[in-house]
Amino acid sequence: MKLPEDKTVETPQARCRVGVARADITPPIGIYHRMWGAAVHDRAEAIHRPLLGTVLWLEPFNSADVAGRRVLIAIDHCVLEGEEQQRLRQAVADATQTPLGDITLCLSHTHGSGWMSRTRADLPGGELIGPYLDQLAEQLGELAATARDTIAPATITFGLGRCGLAAHRDLWDDAAGRFVCGFNPAGPADDTLLIGRITDDAGQVRAILVNYACHPTTLAWENRALSPDWVGAMRETVEAASGGICLFLQGASGDLGPREGFVGDTAVADRNGRQVGHCVLAALEAMSPAGTRFVYAGPVVSGTWIGTWRHEPLDADSRERQMAWRWEEHTIELIYRPDLPTVEETQRERARFEALEREAQAAGDAARARDCRAKVEQMTRQLARLNTLPPGKTFPYRVIIGRLGDAFWVLVPGELYQVFQGTLRHRFAPRPVIVATLTNDWHPGYIPAASSCGYGIYQDSIAAVAPGALETLIESITRFLRAMPL
Repeated sequence: MKLPEDKTVETPQARCRVGVARADITPPIGIYHRMWGAAVHDRAEAIHRPLLGTVLWLEPFNSADVAGRRVLIAIDHCVLEGEEQQRLRQAVADATQTPLGDITLCLSHTHGSGWMSRTRADLPGGELIGPYLDQLAEQLGELAATARDTIAPATITFGLGRCGLAAHRDLWDDAAGRFVCGFNPAGPADDTLLIGRITDDAGQVRAILVNYACHPTTLAWENRALSPDWVGAMRETVEAASGGICLFLQGASGDLGPREGFVGDTAVADRNGRQVGHCVLAALEAMSPAGTRFVYAGPVVSGTWIGTWRHEPLDADSRERQMAWRWEEHTIELIYRPDLPTVEETQRERARFEALEREAQAAGDAARARDCRAKVEQMTRQLARLNTLPPGKTFPYRVIIGRLGDAFWVLVPGELYQVFQGTLRHRFAPRPVIVATLTNDWHPGYIPAASSCGYGIYQDSIAAVAPGALETLIESITRFLRAMPL
């Protein structure tokens, strides 16, 4: 790194007004829980760790006009249908008299939360889904109002860490002659851990923002407990040491998952979470105090000439720059893939596997029946996707970008490959770029890199948009960010 002539190291920061609140949003035991095709159970039988909801309420520092506020609602769920997410956001809007466009719902993507869809009401435990989601909407509205009532001036200090939990998950299986979704020790994996420490003007840590890309898929079909997966132990580790509320934003993890995953042992999920938590704490310990820069203070004669450094308060111009505030929303049209299956084709495939499952059950072949049941579930989920995709030749992909002080924020729906965040961060370094996926909508689902398409990889096989969509997003968002006033 080349230092400026005055030998100063700047720490990226933002000054704004912040409120934060937390609540337990765990569904009841007995609710429909089957998230995995290979699962043989339907209902949740236990609670590993509570699912949590956290609201981060952000407003400009200097303005009484809060038209540009941003309300981030982070909840421990895997996927929620767009209509359901709209309902939850509307509940927050009504409870706080906030425009719907200012509210962003962020999913941790834990696969231990169960499939919370009202369309599953006729399945075992499905009768509990509707009442739970209705209660969740009311709860999030109250939580957002609480966060709003705690708002106070604060500084967000950004830091960078590294964590090796996330691993590439597109693995070639020679025996099967195909790609599988599993740990690939030779594949590239983004280990970037972006942290925002939020402190009030008295120096009290109010919250720790953790932005990391890794699928919460430690726990899979053998797990029968409601769980935030590794995110739960990560938060507990960070909060115990920092004293602030830990809010997690899932990064671009479409091709990333834990090195050890797809198990039923909750101890593994906790171990994975502690790994991330300790990496967060290490990065926090290395960060400068809020409102300061690290400057060269000159030599001191000792056994030799010692070069000394010290933390100095920021000047007025720098503090003013860190109050910068701007949010924009853009729509990017992404072309649907030409071979997207039709509803009719998918219904026929589901009926075929349903018949094969009945045959296997009649023959007493439990393993084959389980595999057929998994294929039925795949087709059911594909139907759910196809029935809710907007009509036409393109998907209207809505992107929210923001600038808070020295940092850029990129809030996007769907599941994107790691190259998305890596490229944006490289292009705008050393400015921090927070990338949160699965925001406000799960659709259009996976958006893999073009270089991964055409090989039978899972994420590509179920993607709704054509190869090249990810690259279109990277270039479009790059232009939007470069055009944003600095």
